Amino acid sequence: MIEPLNAVVFYLVFLMSTVLHEAAHAWTAMRGGDPTAYHGGQVSLDPRPHMQREPFGMIMLPLISLAASGWIFGYASAPYDPRWAERHPKRAALMSLAGPASNLLLVLAAWAVIRGGTAFGWFAAPVSIGFDRIVEAPAGGFVGVLALVLSVVFSLNLLLAVFNLIPFPPLDGSGVLPVVLPERAMNAYRSLLAGRPVLAWAGIIGAWMIFDRVFPPIWLAAVNLLYPGPGYG
Repeated sequence: MIEPLNAVVFYLVFLMSTVLHEAAHAWTAMRGGDPTAYHGGQVSLDPRPHMQREPFGMIMLPLISLAASGWIFGYASAPYDPRWAERHPKRAALMSLAGPASNLLLVLAAWAVIRGGTAFGWFAAPVSIGFDRIVEAPAGGFVGVLALVLSVVFSLNLLLAVFNLIPFPPLDGSGVLPVVLPERAMNAYRSLLAGRPVLAWAGIIGAWMIFDRVFPPIWLAAVNLLYPGPGYG
């Protein structure tokens, strides 16, 4: 059973990270000439329009998964015009990459705060690491809560970035395929996906199977870059 404080931190960090992710998609699409998400209210860091668009993925599923398993699952989306994406594949690819890029920026922000706090003696490298324990605060109190928040921001956003970059539909990584695939292969790919939503579920399941092998070494390498000394393994 997850601790109440950890559950609150997980959900709030998930909400913040997901809203930034979708807002980055929406803003990049708007700048590229597709105002669909802008008109839907997604070019915003206000979580309400995002929650109204995906109430199950942003409210119900995360809370249910936290209560049932101590782990958070959820999803969100930003609308776009597929005809615009077909006409401007490079702009659409940038839109797809904007979401994971926003998560990586949050990872770097958490990394900078942890490094700075460690230099000032507020934080320390933990004896053993975990998804929500990559930094600890010897003094405890508010700084201890901040250490928990930074750990979750670092780990969860790295997870979101890596998972979404897997090039399986409907993940963001598949949005880059029009730029790297030959036109004939891309047309065949679009035809395959058209009218077959089951392939999106197959893509998610396949991505999770790959993710279980890919993410742990990436996360461990990222933590070891944060602390060159301890050498966690």
